[in-house]
Amino acid sequence: MKIMVAVKRVVDYAVKIRVKPDKTGVETQNVKMSMNPFCEIALEEALRIRESGLASEVVAVSVGPAQCVDTLRTGLAMGADRGIHVEFKDGLNPLSVAKVLRALVEAEKPGLLILGKQAIDDDCNQTGQMLAGLLKWPQGTFASKVTLDKEKRVATVDREVDGGIETVLLDLPAVITTDLRLNQPRYATLPNIMKAKSKVIKKYTPEDLNVEIKSDLEVLQVTEPPKRKAGVVVSSVNELIDKLKNEARVI
Repeated sequence: MKIMVAVKRVVDYAVKIRVKPDKTGVETQNVKMSMNPFCEIALEEALRIRESGLASEVVAVSVGPAQCVDTLRTGLAMGADRGIHVEFKDGLNPLSVAKVLRALVEAEKPGLLILGKQAIDDDCNQTGQMLAGLLKWPQGTFASKVTLDKEKRVATVDREVDGGIETVLLDLPAVITTDLRLNQPRYATLPNIMKAKSKVIKKYTPEDLNVEIKSDLEVLQVTEPPKRKAGVVVSSVNELIDKLKNEARVI
């Protein structure tokens, strides 16, 4: 079985985000970029499934500008067998990415698709669900545990919901999106980083896949949240109650 994993290039989680002066977006020039943390978890899960003997190949896929190749090389250094890069400039939305991935599924015929539940740049949490809808495949979102039965061709997914853990049984092929507690991604070792340089990354454009990319959304303005006011020290419980009642009006 082949597993396809979508990985996204985002501003590193440790970087303090700065809004552009023209307020058209966030600053990405001369900013450290890395693989989306939820995508790392998705790739790690795919690698563990392959290492257990339940899959034969892991293919990492990224959609975006030329720099996405660096993100794919990171995935290859972690252990992915090969990469696919669909080159497109910034401005992709979840539906466009889902359409590109659907076209790749038709070409690659994977038995399982694993994605991070969301990206930390836009927090949309939509691509996996849209992709499952386009493919008409079953989906298990927010996965905290994944178990495969190769003979029965089913996947058991424990998914985190507001009320606790929900367990769903999915017929393969299926789409799974990963939550934070599914696993701990591995670090790429130096030998594997060197090996990754020789692994294949196949390039496509949306036109090659007969996918028309257009956005129904327009970003009008990006602004920073308002600055939080400094707190005050109160001298007594009575003063605290008075401020909560008359200033904050929460009691």
